[in-house]
Amino acid sequence: MRMRILLYAMLFFLLPVEAGADAPLTAAFVRDHQLWIKTGDQEIQVTKGRFVQSPKWSYDGRFIAYIDGDEQGEKSNLFIYDTHEKESFQPYQIETSDYKWSPIKNQLAYNSHGVLNVTKMKDGRPKGFENVALGVSGFEWFPNGREFIVSSQSSLRPTGWGPVPLYKIPVTANLDKNKMEFFYTIKTREPDLFGIDADFFKWSHDGKWVAFILIPTASWSMDSNTLCVVNNEGKQFQAVGNMLGFKEWMKWAPSENQLAYISGEGRFLVENKKTTIADMPAAIQQKQYTPEGYVDLDLDWYSPDKVIVARSKENKEWDEGPVPTMFTALYAIDLKTDEQTQISHPKKNEFDREPQVVETTITWLRQIGNKTDVWMKKGLDGQEYRWIKGIEEGPVLLDP
Repeated sequence: MRMRILLYAMLFFLLPVEAGADAPLTAAFVRDHQLWIKTGDQEIQVTKGRFVQSPKWSYDGRFIAYIDGDEQGEKSNLFIYDTHEKESFQPYQIETSDYKWSPIKNQLAYNSHGVLNVTKMKDGRPKGFENVALGVSGFEWFPNGREFIVSSQSSLRPTGWGPVPLYKIPVTANLDKNKMEFFYTIKTREPDLFGIDADFFKWSHDGKWVAFILIPTASWSMDSNTLCVVNNEGKQFQAVGNMLGFKEWMKWAPSENQLAYISGEGRFLVENKKTTIADMPAAIQQKQYTPEGYVDLDLDWYSPDKVIVARSKENKEWDEGPVPTMFTALYAIDLKTDEQTQISHPKKNEFDREPQVVETTITWLRQIGNKTDVWMKKGLDGQEYRWIKGIEEGPVLLDP
């Protein structure tokens, strides 16, 4: 009898783990300008007659924020889709292109023409808004969901561009100047560390470091930006390296304070784009993993010691005319052994990009001409197959 009870107890604890491991992946994506959701093999269209852009899941997966725009880029109205009520609504009639969900609840923050706002709640939904701060350029929630890290663009003076200030601002600031706390001031200098703005903030897994991109003037930024980090107390700052201004080209490791990024200068992707790992706090300890003669053009962490990249051969021969397509395939880099293995196999004239990992499932975009599909495989050695056909944007995956 005692043995039987023990077996029942073991089954009780094992069954939920197995069920969670088999839970189907859910993604939001854009097809025919409309918002769609796919869970496992089930696909539904959730909007009609809109021009959807940039869907983002709320922290618990109930809501999807998105932009209803237009082809000319003149319209950018913020909407929220409620997956429980199966309807879209406007939290407030506002135009924005920069909005982020709280990491701890269904509260949405957005920057509209330099004014940072947060939504109120009404009947369990984000509804209405409150002002937080003025003069905001870039922002991100602190991991605790109670404050923001905020950047403000530097000022042009007769002597040149001034420093770039970062602030720590509570969600409840409500434009009160006394609640705006200086977090760190980036003292720029040409040409070693030059920038007029900071954006694309990303926190390390333990919240001890935040990475961001220091952006110079427009023409300069097309060829080079500076990846930077600062600790959560605003006391330790480091310039990590040069990279292009693609926010998905820098990602923190899932369980260590390691930052993976694609280093290199030059706006054209034909050469000088290398996967680089920087260890914190000593970012001077860096290692490049891209072999000679190749470029890496996207990345994501698969595990604490493996990184997936989209890799192509260099094209140093090109110097004029239409920019050549870089026919990338996915490779897995083992950071411990330096072993590098091709894990996706596009056909001729196809290329794979934008890998994303959820637990052990890998998704990516496979493109040929103007046609883009989402492909998937379970594990590095799994069989690849097409998951979503014909998308324009996404997928935005929902973490279980």
